[in-house]
Amino acid sequence: METVTKTNTIKDKLIAEYEASKGSLFGDVQLREQALESFSKQGIPGRKSEEYKYVNMELALKGDFSFSTTQKLSAKQVENTQFLKDAFVVVIENGKFNSEFSKINSLSKGLEIVSISDAVSNEAFKKHFSKYADVNLDPFIALNTALATSGVFIHVAKSAVIETPIHIVHLTSVAESTILNSRNLIVVEENAQATIVESFEIVDSKAKSFHNALTEIVVGANAIVDHYKIQNESEFGHLVSTTQSVQKKQSHFSTHTFTLSGLLVRNNLNMVLDDQFIESHLNGLYLTNGNQVVDNHTLVDHRKPNCNSNELYKGIIEDKSSATFNGKIYVRKDAQKTNAFQSNKNILLSDDGTINTKPQLEIYADDVKCSHGTSTGKLDEDKIFYLRARGLSEASAKKLLMHAFASEVVDTIKIEALREYVEAKISKRFE
Repeated sequence: METVTKTNTIKDKLIAEYEASKGSLFGDVQLREQALESFSKQGIPGRKSEEYKYVNMELALKGDFSFSTTQKLSAKQVENTQFLKDAFVVVIENGKFNSEFSKINSLSKGLEIVSISDAVSNEAFKKHFSKYADVNLDPFIALNTALATSGVFIHVAKSAVIETPIHIVHLTSVAESTILNSRNLIVVEENAQATIVESFEIVDSKAKSFHNALTEIVVGANAIVDHYKIQNESEFGHLVSTTQSVQKKQSHFSTHTFTLSGLLVRNNLNMVLDDQFIESHLNGLYLTNGNQVVDNHTLVDHRKPNCNSNELYKGIIEDKSSATFNGKIYVRKDAQKTNAFQSNKNILLSDDGTINTKPQLEIYADDVKCSHGTSTGKLDEDKIFYLRARGLSEASAKKLLMHAFASEVVDTIKIEALREYVEAKISKRFE
């Protein structure tokens, strides 16, 4: 009974926030009303929810929250978070697009980057916004669709090849407990190419934050998109990050998720392969320690024939931390000649750490090649002994083995500066 009361309290606060702010929100009011209705039915998921059974969202949303902040970062603080020196930079500060700190004045031909609130009359925006992230699939998608205050719209024109990466920097700095809802839409048209990097960081803030971020990515026919997500929040950060992609004929989409820190991180990655001869790659690495909770949920929806998907997620779990991998490959009846492979591997470094892993295949076609597998273990003592026999200390031997374990995912990063940044963060973690 107590749990129900608490759930209703935060649920009611979120609904009340929508009623109070709906007059100032961008976009389609009817869409927001439908999303709010869906959220109202779903509520905050509790431990009895199969999709959220290993992450305590009721606890994460316990207490009083503000829904915006006037706290501002300095130019120097923002600059220190931009680890890609050669990139178009989009700064999302406390959930809101910041044009002052963004570097988008001299864009490549065919590339458009604007605040999402300024894009509502754009034809590509109207064609694609909120068409793929299903508000009935997840309460946080519904909540974001109802309450999103700001974000960015990125449009890559037909046949445009954008060689410079586009770095979306999500920065949080709040003085009191705050809920943020940011929203992005990325549309890469037919025969176009782009690289998107999203990073999440908390800067000089010790107040509790709950960031519910949602990015929709449309990959047009024959388009190529590489997407990277780097999560490096503090012990006060709670992040629900949803990526919803849809691919068209003969497109290629790769997405890479690196969770390096954050008290609670929930990643929802939903991919729809909605035409033939599509290729998709999903890579993930999560490093957890302390009391951190990281929860990765992936869904690859094969809707048409002759498509390939490959998924590799790896985790290293320390201390009393907890990690979850829940990945589903869904092959529909018409998706003949599908090749779909999924692998999840974990290393447990402590007796108090927890890993929950659930790879799933749901197949309704009969001419497919699909596999999934998972493994969890400790560092190989024989390998440690071998390295120590060659002069390495035990700590150095373990560090080397953990780097080798992570390298299979890290090596998939195509941007050298980004790969070096991630490797440096991993090295610091294992010092």
